[in-house]
Amino acid sequence: MDRVVLHATAGAGGNGCASVHREKFKPLGGPDGGNGGRGGSVVLVVDPGVHTLLDFHHRPHATARNGKSGQGGFRAGSGAEDLELRVPDGTVVFDQRGTIVADLVGAGTRFVAAEGGRGGLGNAALASPARKAPGFALLGEPGESRDLVLELRSMADVGLVGFPSAGKSSLVAALSAARPKIADYPFTTLVPQLGVVSIGGEDGVVYTIADVPGLIPGAAEGRGLGLDFLRHIERCSVLVHVVDCATYEPGRDPISDVQALEDELARYIPALGGALAERPRLIALNKIDVPDAAELAELVTPELKERFGWPVFPISTATRAGLRELSFAMGEQVRAHRAAQPGAEPTRVVLRPRAVDDAGFTIEPDPQLPGGFIIRGTRPERWIRQTPFDNDEAVGYLGDRLARLGVEEALAEAGAEPGCPVTIGDITFDWEPSTPAGVAVALSRRGTDRRLAQSTRVSAAERKAAKLERRRHRTDEELAAEVEQADGEPR
Repeated sequence: MDRVVLHATAGAGGNGCASVHREKFKPLGGPDGGNGGRGGSVVLVVDPGVHTLLDFHHRPHATARNGKSGQGGFRAGSGAEDLELRVPDGTVVFDQRGTIVADLVGAGTRFVAAEGGRGGLGNAALASPARKAPGFALLGEPGESRDLVLELRSMADVGLVGFPSAGKSSLVAALSAARPKIADYPFTTLVPQLGVVSIGGEDGVVYTIADVPGLIPGAAEGRGLGLDFLRHIERCSVLVHVVDCATYEPGRDPISDVQALEDELARYIPALGGALAERPRLIALNKIDVPDAAELAELVTPELKERFGWPVFPISTATRAGLRELSFAMGEQVRAHRAAQPGAEPTRVVLRPRAVDDAGFTIEPDPQLPGGFIIRGTRPERWIRQTPFDNDEAVGYLGDRLARLGVEEALAEAGAEPGCPVTIGDITFDWEPSTPAGVAVALSRRGTDRRLAQSTRVSAAERKAAKLERRRHRTDEELAAEVEQADGEPR
C-alpha cells in the first residue's frame, strides 16, 4: 500500500475558567481561574522501521486528544500529547488540491499534519486595572482538521524499468537477498520491491535497487500500473532498462522496447522536480541463457550503443551470467552521483519579522451583503472562536481587542457606517463604534458590559454630588441669581 488518504483532526484547546477566590477572612480574593490546556497535534514522523502505508489504509482517521479545561485556584488545564504517526522514509504529503506540502526524507523528519488548538485564558489572566474581576473566560480554540494524501516513493539508488515479465524481479532476487514474487504472467509485481546490493568489500559501495511494476505504452497517462510505477523512480539516481530478449510477441525487439520506455519517461513530469531524462542509464539485455536471445543480444548491442550511447550488458538471471559486471557498473554510477551531490548544510534558524505596515488583518467588501465588510486575519478570527457570545462582558472585551488592533479605524477609513454588517470568521454582527480602546469603563455587575446596555438610572456618584451641591453655603448674590433664573424676572 503506497497511496492512502489520511483524515487528521487535532485536539481542541481546553476552556479557561471564570472563578473568584472565596475564603474565610479573605475578602476581595480576586479572580483565580486557570487557563485551558493546549490540544494535541497530529504529527507525521519518519521511521526507518516502517516500510508501507498499510496501517493508514485500515485506520484512515487520526484524532488527537483535547486539552483539559482550567479550574479555580489558578489551576491550569493539562495539555494533550501530540499524536505521532510513523510513516516510511520517502513519504510525500499532498493537500486536497494536489499541492505538495511536505517531502519526508530522513529518519526522524517531522511534519505537523494538523495543529492543535490553543487553550483559552482564565479570568485571572484577563484581569487588568480597568477590569479587576472579569466575569468571563475565553474558550479553547478548535483543533485543525485536514484531509491529506500520503504517497510512498521508494528511496532507491537504482530503478529497474522495463516491460512486464522482463525479468526485473528475478534480477533483484539474483543481486540481493530480497525475494519478490516471481511468476510467468504480466504484472506479477504490484508493489515496489527493494533490495540491497554490496560490492567491492570494505572500500566498495552499498546501494539499493527497486523493482517496480512493469511499464506499458501509455503509462504516463495512467494506463496499466504506469503511474504507480513512475512514482517510485523519481528519487532514483540511476535507471536500468531491463529488456527481454526472449520474447515472442510480434512487433517487439530490444531497440523498440528501449525507445518505448524512453518515450514514456519523457512524457512523465516528476512532481518533486528534476527531469528523468538527465538520469544516467544502463541497458541490461536479459535471458541470454536462451540461444535465440543470446544471438539477438549480440546482434543489437552495437546498434544500442550507437543510438543511445549507454553501456549495454547482456545478462542472465538464471545462470547469473553478466551480473557481476552489471552490479559493478551500477555501483560506479551510484558512487559518481553521490560524489556530485552538495554536502549537507546545517539547519539555519530563519527569522521572519512582521512588516511595519502589516496590520495583521485585511478588510474587503462583502459580496453577499450590500454595504457589509469581511475582516480576515489570524488574530481576529482566533479571537472570534475564543469568545463566548452569551456573556456581555466577553463581547465587550472582544470589542476592546479589535479596537486596539485597529479594526475600528480601518472600518471607518473603508467607509463603514454604524449599523453595517461586519463578518469575522463565522460571526456576522452590526458594527457600532465603541469607546476608544484603553479607556477605563465603569462596569456594572460581573458578566455584563455597560456599553452594550446603557442605563438612564442616576448613579450613586451623581446623587452624592447633587446632595453636596444642595448643602453648600451660598452667598446673597448666588441666591438672588437662582431666584432670578427661576422666576425669569430681574431682582
